[in-house]
Amino acid sequence: MSVVPQDVLLAGVDFTSRPTRRKPITVAMGHQSRGVVRVERLHEHDTFAGFTAWLAQPGPWVGGFDFPFGLPRELVETLGWPATWHASMLHFNGLTRDEVRNTFAAFCDARPVGAKFAHRATDGPAGSSPSMKWVNPPVALMMHAGVPLLLEAGVEIAGLHPGDGTRVALEAYPGLLARELIGNRSYKSDEKAKQTPERFIARKDLVEALEQGRTRLGLRVRLSHAMRDTLVADASGDRLDAVLCLVLAAWGAGQPGYGLPAGMDPLEGWIVGA
Repeated sequence: MSVVPQDVLLAGVDFTSRPTRRKPITVAMGHQSRGVVRVERLHEHDTFAGFTAWLAQPGPWVGGFDFPFGLPRELVETLGWPATWHASMLHFNGLTRDEVRNTFAAFCDARPVGAKFAHRATDGPAGSSPSMKWVNPPVALMMHAGVPLLLEAGVEIAGLHPGDGTRVALEAYPGLLARELIGNRSYKSDEKAKQTPERFIARKDLVEALEQGRTRLGLRVRLSHAMRDTLVADASGDRLDAVLCLVLAAWGAGQPGYGLPAGMDPLEGWIVGA
């Protein structure tokens, strides 16, 4: 429950369930001191092997990962899956991607319009998509790919699973900070046709707001000129999302118990900063 020392390495991870050269897993790294988060470098991994090697690097580090760490309790109990986090994840990860889609689609089909998806308690305050969604965005498939990597790496999954306490993973959601700073303006797209001047301006405004520390987290971001240009120019938003996750990890690292609520459901997990 202790607060992490200020010189700990911090990371923010923009994750994809199918990394490629065109759409890699993006990791922003830096440090925090006296309320200032310095973003020092970006790593991009176009294979799981490269990302797994990064996860294995010695601590101390605290990372914010942009994929869900848990499923809604209502879903797990309705399906009759094991009701502890580790056992439920082993069952979930034992399914194929098609089995995940089919199982969750059948669950939704049996429910009334307007209440198709089950939600976690964290979804409301975080404004996040249900972790069981398999399309738009496919966060369930990201969890299906990502959680086994965390378990294999032996990291501590804060509040959910013990591991190497010098390497700590927090669930992060970049949209939580982005909405606080620029409202519902869209700032990214993977589709060329949607990479508009309006989204470019939104990224510029978002980076400026981060540098000015205009979030309730009480942290300012420090960027080099080159890093600022890189974040604004990346129309996919992957690098900026990694930095947003880094800021959330920095906040969590400075809080008792990583800022997770005392009453957090140990099956569902919680998004840091929500």
